[in-house]
Formats: sequence, structure tokens, C-alpha cells
Amino acid sequence: MTERVAYKPDSRRGLLLLALAVSVAMSSAWGQSGSVPPASAVAKLPAYDVVAIKPNKSGSGSLDIESNMDTYNAKNITVKGLLEEAYGIRKDLISGVPGPIDSAHFDVMAKIVEPDAAAIRKLTGRQRGSMMLPILAERFQLKARIETRILPVFELVVVSNGPKFKRSADQKGNDTGTSIQGSDRGVQLTAHGISMASLASSLEGQVHRPVIDKTGLAGNFDVAMKWSSDTVPSSEANAGPSIYTALQEQLGLKLKATKGPVETLVVDHVEMPSEN
Repeated sequence: MTERVAYKPDSRRGLLLLALAVSVAMSSAWGQSGSVPPASAVAKLPAYDVVAIKPNKSGSGSLDIESNMDTYNAKNITVKGLLEEAYGIRKDLISGVPGPIDSAHFDVMAKIVEPDAAAIRKLTGRQRGSMMLPILAERFQLKARIETRILPVFELVVVSNGPKFKRSADQKGNDTGTSIQGSDRGVQLTAHGISMASLASSLEGQVHRPVIDKTGLAGNFDVAMKWSSDTVPSSEANAGPSIYTALQEQLGLKLKATKGPVETLVVDHVEMPSEN
């Protein structure tokens, strides 16, 4: 299993026990979107045995993350980026990180010396992210809590004419994948075997607001859509529809603006990472 992400944020729009304060902040509703596991569940996850954290002073706007069976390697990542990975909460919903720490960038390498391949394959993406929590607690002295607030959200709903995509041939989730690629020609989303809840989650980063699945569509689907990028100057090549129009015209879905409970992360204490 190898996942790799490389992009320039903004410009392209594209092991020890947990500290007590982090443990208290964890929700028992791990299975819900945006929630984090109880400390007992984290203790049962595979643990990174070797961790190296170094400042990255390159000044580059690029971020490179590679995660595979036994290694997590992030280059030029911020503390909020690590928190987003660990908690599954978007960076714009994270508060309390002091300015000097917020602006710092790091290279983080974590490795499992003797990985249990079978156990790791069974982990969900949220569980893999939670493996970063002990690192944040031990090396960054993190103390944080989940706080639910009423904020603007979008509900993903089906338009009156019904959906314009097909149910995936594989309903067991053996062949799934989502790709979002952006260029000066616009943005393209392609997904195979995706649930509507996962599609809603994928859209959050594009519309900068929590998206809640209210389609009522169960199962896995194959979807594809294209829209114009809002981070690239308008041009003939980038003259496609907005993401909101593309959803309706190409997928038969709509984003309905409303307000609802949103899990945010409040950082009460965080420090520059300890020396290796």
C-alpha cells in the first residue's frame, strides 16, 4: 500500500503513551467522520518505532507526503498539516497553534521496524492517521481537545432529476480510489467504488467547508466531473463551470448551504519538537 501526495498548497490549490490531555479529548465515536479514537484504540494500533523530525527551512511552497506499509515520510509539513493527518480535521478548523510554530515547517520520517503486514492492510485511512497521535503528544507536547461548534456547512443532496452516475460493479470496496488533479485547464475528480459519504469528504477541500452526505444513496459508485479552478487566472482553457454547476450538470448532485454541528480541534498547548 503506497500513497503519495505532492502539491503546492495555496498557490496551486490545488513511541510512547499519549499525553493525558490528548486522551481525554478523544471521541468514543471513532467511526463517525472527523472523530478520533479513544486512547485504548490507539494503543492497539501499530506504533512507529523510529521517528526523526527536522526543521525544513527551504522556503519551498511544496509539500511531499509518502505513506506505505511501514513508513510515513513528510517533507515540508506544518504542525497543522500533522494535526490534520492525525485527527482528520481540516486545517481551517484547527485553532490555538501559536504563530511561530504555525509558520514552521518540518521533515518527518516515521518507521515501523517489524511491521505486521496483515494488520496494517486492515487499517482504515482514519486509523492510519491516528498513528501520528503518539508522535504529536511525545515530540510536540501536544494538548488538544475536540470542540463541536455550529458553523456553515454544505449538505450534498440529489437534484430532482436524479443522479447522473452509475453504481460501481464492485460493491465490496476491493477496487476503490479517488483522484483530484488540478492544472491551468481546470480541476478533475475521478473516483471508483466511492461512497457518497467519501465523495462529500473529498469535496470539503474544494469548497472549504464541511460537506455532509444527505443523498440517501447507499453503496459504492463511479463518478467523474470537471470544473474550473478558482486559484488559476481565468483563461479559455480554464473556462469551465464552477464546482457547484459541475456537480448539478455532470453528477445530478447539489450543495445546499446551511448550518450544522462541526467538530473543530482546539490546541491548548504545543511546542517545537524535541531533538532527535
